[in-house]
Amino acid sequence: MVCALGIEGSANKIGIGIIKDGEVLANVRRTYITPPGEGFLPKETAKHHREAILGLVQSSLKEAKLQPADLDVICYTKGPGMAPPLLVGAIVARTLSLLWAKPLLGVNHCIGHIEMGRLITGAQNPIVLYVSGGNTQVIAYSNQRYRIFGETIDIAVGNCLDRFARIIKLSNDPSPGYNIEQLAKKSNRYIKLPYVVKGMDVSFSGILSYIEDLAEPGKRQNKRKRQQEEEVTDYSQADLCYSLQETIFAMLVEITERAMAHCGSNEVLIVGGVGCNERLQEMMRIMCEERGGKLFATDERYCIDNGLMIAHAGAEMFRSGTRMPLEEAFVTQRFRTDEVLVSWRQD
Repeated sequence: MVCALGIEGSANKIGIGIIKDGEVLANVRRTYITPPGEGFLPKETAKHHREAILGLVQSSLKEAKLQPADLDVICYTKGPGMAPPLLVGAIVARTLSLLWAKPLLGVNHCIGHIEMGRLITGAQNPIVLYVSGGNTQVIAYSNQRYRIFGETIDIAVGNCLDRFARIIKLSNDPSPGYNIEQLAKKSNRYIKLPYVVKGMDVSFSGILSYIEDLAEPGKRQNKRKRQQEEEVTDYSQADLCYSLQETIFAMLVEITERAMAHCGSNEVLIVGGVGCNERLQEMMRIMCEERGGKLFATDERYCIDNGLMIAHAGAEMFRSGTRMPLEEAFVTQRFRTDEVLVSWRQD
């Protein structure tokens, strides 16, 4: 039985989680929320994390009813993510490791999402759709690696949603993507947008530019666009949110279905912050049922960045014999999913 404390702080959320032999003992989190129309910058995000992290560590131990001596390993997000926020988690993890004389493990953020999803849902060997603000990947496990079958070639799907929310000045509380989802429910008027699937990869930057022109036609600069502007019907924000979701989610369903067919799988697991979106889950569920498959998804407690997923992935690594010297306890902004040896799986 391994009892692990995990620290996640790769983006605008700082979370601490404690897990013991697959049992959730604590999962606390704070989110850095910026004003409408603004994103979160690395320096300010790191400041938020520094101010919150020690209180969250204390809260997690209190919620778990544990003392530091009860822990077996301290885990932190090694990457990918924004460097300043990542460093906050790494420095605190190193400090706790030394103070409490506990082993230290750096965890791949993407692997944390996958293993947390598998634990909560019970999915055995699914095709994984990993969708978040910084990542968009279709993944399948093979020979102790999570292999990337397809991914975005520019921006992540969550980044596309977040940036469009900023364009139309939606609130960032609780999250831009959630507010787009709620606004989309008020419309069923579909506006044709670019649909960009290139083999197993997807692209969202052109879609974002196109829908930005529809949302803010007054910003168009060239003559051709000004001429077209007169022919464009006014679209409500709800129409635009609905159409954006339907288009980009259809792209994700397509490449996920293709991965299912290639691997002969009948399971799909959606992980990452965008995985909370009920419309994405509905579309994916329809596709899975048509193929005689099953969809697995989690709620916001586990699909949004959290320390618990880092604790669980770290516990699996520790149980399988993985160890990390203090000298290797750094962070990296680029840390691909398929770089990690999945030593805890033998299937």
